[in-house]
Amino acid sequence: MFNDQKKTKPSKTNQDEQNRLAAGTVITGNISAEGCFRIEGTLEGDLKTPGKVVISKTGVINGNLDCDKADVEGRVSGKITVSDLLFLRSTAIVDGEVFTGKLAVEPGATFNATCEMSGGIKTLNKKDEKKSA
Repeated sequence: MFNDQKKTKPSKTNQDEQNRLAAGTVITGNISAEGCFRIEGTLEGDLKTPGKVVISKTGVINGNLDCDKADVEGRVSGKITVSDLLFLRSTAIVDGEVFTGKLAVEPGATFNATCEMSGGIKTLNKKDEKKSA
């Protein structure tokens, strides 16, 4: 085969890669990564990634979570910052502070947190207040 005819695989970005913390594994410390994460074990520390984080039913994070999207079935205690969608499944337990663009909560989820949502919130300025008065 000639050099110009080489077959190449499409390259993956780091955000497409999946990192996994297996069930029964406990990590103490902070994690910063470029790819997505699946947490089935326990993280005693902070997790920061521009990708998606999935916390399974057995997954626990005792620390801060900072990511693009999160799907939680397990437990998170700490400050959660999700730039897009935070989805809490019916088995989720969340304690702490939540900052998110959008929030979806299934019936049965435990949500003991303060929450600030930035998506779609419009504040009134002085001109708008006069018009509505």
